[in-house]
Amino acid sequence: MSRSKKFFVGTVAILGLAAAFSYWQIKELASAPLIINQETIYTLPAGTGRVVLEAQLESQHLIPRSIWFGPLLKVEPELASFKAGTYRLEQGMTVRSLLQLLASGKEAQFPLRFVEGQRLKEWLSELRKAPYIRHTLKDDQFATVAASLKLEPNQLEGSFFPDTYLYTANTADITLLERAHQRMSTTVDAVWKERADNLPYKNEQALVTMASMIEKETGVSEERARVASVFINRLRIGMRLQTDPTVIYGMGDNYTGTLTRKDLETPTDYNTYIISGLPPGPIAMPGKASLEAAAHPEKSNYLYFVADGKGGHTFTTNLASHNRAVQAYRLALKEKNEK
Repeated sequence: MSRSKKFFVGTVAILGLAAAFSYWQIKELASAPLIINQETIYTLPAGTGRVVLEAQLESQHLIPRSIWFGPLLKVEPELASFKAGTYRLEQGMTVRSLLQLLASGKEAQFPLRFVEGQRLKEWLSELRKAPYIRHTLKDDQFATVAASLKLEPNQLEGSFFPDTYLYTANTADITLLERAHQRMSTTVDAVWKERADNLPYKNEQALVTMASMIEKETGVSEERARVASVFINRLRIGMRLQTDPTVIYGMGDNYTGTLTRKDLETPTDYNTYIISGLPPGPIAMPGKASLEAAAHPEKSNYLYFVADGKGGHTFTTNLASHNRAVQAYRLALKEKNEK
C-alpha cells in the first residue's frame, strides 16, 4: 500500500474513532442524571436560546458541565424545541428527559385549595400567599374583587365553589376566582333545577344562603339534610332560625372567639336571633353536599339541635327536650375539661 493510501486509511480510522468517541460522549451526557436530590422548580424565560439555556442549567447546578450539550441538540434536534415556562424537575431525571420536558411544554401545576365553610376573605388571603401567582388585584377589598369580576360586592360571599384548583406559573389571581365562580354558578343552577318541591326559597341565592348555614353548623355528612330540616321547619312556622354562625358573620372583625349574650342581643343584618327568616346572604362558601342538603332536606319534625360533645348533634322536636340535650352537652363538656 502506498504511503498516501496508508495516510488516508489512517486518517479515516482516526476520524471514525473521534466520531465514535464524540457520539459516546453525547449519549453519556444525555443519560447523565440531573444534579438534584429533591424536586426542583425551574423557570425557562421566554426567548432563551441554546447557549443561554446551557449556561443557565449549569449555573443553577442542574446539569453537569460538558462541552457536549450543543452537539447533543444537533444529534437529537427534537430536544432543541424547548418552550418557555415553569417546570417541575424530579430526582432521577436525566439531561435528555429534562430537555424532553422543556420541549413538551408541560408546565408544573400548582394546587390551591379553597376550603368549604370558609369566607371569601380567608380565600383571598390564601390566594395572596399562593406561589407563582400573578397578582392583578391591588387589594383584597370586596369592591376591588367585585369590579374585576363584574359583580356587585354583596354577590361575592357564597359565589365560589370550594375545591382544589390547579394552575401554572404566572396565572392571574382573578383567573382562579373566575374559575371558582363559574364552577359555583354551574353547580347551583344544576342543584336548583333538581330541588325538592315547596321549599321556602325565593331564588337560588336563598338556597345558597341556607347551604352556607348548614356548612357552618355541621361537618358530619349524614347530618346535613337533618340540619336543613330544622331550618326549613322553622321557616315554615315563622320561627327565628337562631343560629350562632350567622351572628358571628354579622359581627365581622368584632368576633373574638366567644359569643356572649350581649352579642346575641345586638342587632345586625345577620343576627338570626333578632331578624326573621334567612339572613340577607350567604355566610360562607358551601360545598356540593351542603347545597344538596339545602335542596333536599330530610323530612322531620325537628325544631332544635345542639352539639352532643361527640362531634355530632342531638336533634329534638320541642324546647323541653332541647333544654335537656343542652344540659347533657354542658355536663359532658365539664367532665371532659376536668379529666
